[in-house]
Amino acid sequence: MLLPEVGYSWSEIRAGLDRVMVVLVCALFALGIVSIYSAGKGVRSSTIVFVTRQLVFGGVSAAVYVVILRVGYRNFVRLSFWLYAATVLCLVVLEIRGVLSKGAARWFYFGRINFQPSELGKVTLILFMSRFCSRRPPENVKNLAAVLAMCGVSVVMILLQPDLGSALVYVAIIFAILAVAGTPVKYMAWLAVVGLCAMPVLWKGMKDYQKLRLIVFLDPYIDPQGAGYNVIQSRIAVGSGGLWGRGFLQGTQGRLHFLPEPHTDFIFSVFAEEFGFIGGVTVIILFACLFWRILRGAFRTRDTRAKMLCIGVVAWLWFQVMESIAMSMGLAPITGLPMPLFSYGGSSLLMVVIALALVQSVAISPVREKFAHI
Repeated sequence: MLLPEVGYSWSEIRAGLDRVMVVLVCALFALGIVSIYSAGKGVRSSTIVFVTRQLVFGGVSAAVYVVILRVGYRNFVRLSFWLYAATVLCLVVLEIRGVLSKGAARWFYFGRINFQPSELGKVTLILFMSRFCSRRPPENVKNLAAVLAMCGVSVVMILLQPDLGSALVYVAIIFAILAVAGTPVKYMAWLAVVGLCAMPVLWKGMKDYQKLRLIVFLDPYIDPQGAGYNVIQSRIAVGSGGLWGRGFLQGTQGRLHFLPEPHTDFIFSVFAEEFGFIGGVTVIILFACLFWRILRGAFRTRDTRAKMLCIGVVAWLWFQVMESIAMSMGLAPITGLPMPLFSYGGSSLLMVVIALALVQSVAISPVREKFAHI
């Protein structure tokens, strides 16, 4: 029977809280609210609706953040097998009973509340791999095959939705944790070779719209009024921002409805048009600092599970941030991945905050060890 460990006390949280990380998260969320407000001018709905909902999502996420800190990451790692199994079950049910949206079954709808299991899967996959790889390090073929088989189930289910973007995030998480778990370089190289060899099979299994997205990535002017339209308009938005930007609420691409999905997929394009190169670089620096604080916690802890947890979270957030920014500038194919802490959406925001709370819990853990020796 798994007995829960004692959670952190308020004194431990106050003593070990990484306040710089909290400030960085709040700053990015605030900039996201500014961008969502501006993006709301470019969609046919009330601007205040998006901002109000995102603030509500933020309030709920903040409450969950505090709960996660009190419980501690160790208890979630101990339950990771069950959490991951529940996520896979949700993905299976979603494939059978999920609601189709834009050609993909990615959501459960409960009245006005929408839930995206693939976002939850990012957290539970990291927790599961952190525990499994600490117990059975992937240093031999048997252990490596075992962890890949179990993690591969969720990747396949995501591909069946189909959601190639989220599947790539899962792959990034898996590779990052395998690397820090001590997987031999030759095995990692073979996995990369197998992945490259599987590309033709993956291409054949793609939907037509997914193939078209990759084709227009190479040349969006092949279909300027169709699949390439999003890329072209996003490039115009980012480029027109110049050095300092057009100014808050002065962007034309979003406000005049030229930029599609401005509050979700292309939120960075909205921000870059209004705040320019300087604003865009500022956001990148804030994210880089956030990644460094997470890695700092990984370097300081002696718990291998915690190290893998932190590395998995960094791989996840880094991939989505870089993909979102590169996609906005036409440097990467359009995947529809949200920009963490920036894009509108409750499922994404809540899961990112849960992951950051787990990381913050890791940062607090050395305090308990220090208190234990007093």
